[in-house]
Amino acid sequence: MKKNLMTVIILALVLVNLVLTAILAFTIIPQTRKSNQLIDKIASAIDLELEDGSSKDTAAVPVEDIEVYDIEASFTVNLSPSGDGKDHVAVFSIGLSLNTKSDGYKSIGTEGLKAKETLIKNDINTIVSGYTMEQFREDEQSVKDAILEDLQEMFGSDFIVGVSFSSVNTQ
Repeated sequence: MKKNLMTVIILALVLVNLVLTAILAFTIIPQTRKSNQLIDKIASAIDLELEDGSSKDTAAVPVEDIEVYDIEASFTVNLSPSGDGKDHVAVFSIGLSLNTKSDGYKSIGTEGLKAKETLIKNDINTIVSGYTMEQFREDEQSVKDAILEDLQEMFGSDFIVGVSFSSVNTQ
């Protein structure tokens, strides 16, 4: 008799739990959908992208709208220690791909880049020196992405759409 009574009580509690869960699901899910729609409307009203927040890359800009700005001096940067007890250096030249149709390009342009070239070089040195020789060799794209993000933040514009290395040598 005690086992049957206990079984009935457990069954009743399971049913009450099921009913409460169903009530929660039917009240919370529509509100969540409404909140998501509201967030989408607000984001579209202020023209935000909900993806990853990254800006245009070189592939998204037509070739005729890209101008390459080469930083004249080559870079020689001491890399972070890699644990082998040796000092490593990266020697490279860098070019910036600029979107000529961007508003930032129209206001800053190559003259603005030329005027700020010392700051640009300093930031590039700081970023690259944070990598070890192995990281620099294996994941050159993350170095380029870090430089691109930093330069876009520096100028407050996404007219710089790409960073390219040439004549890279790590020792």
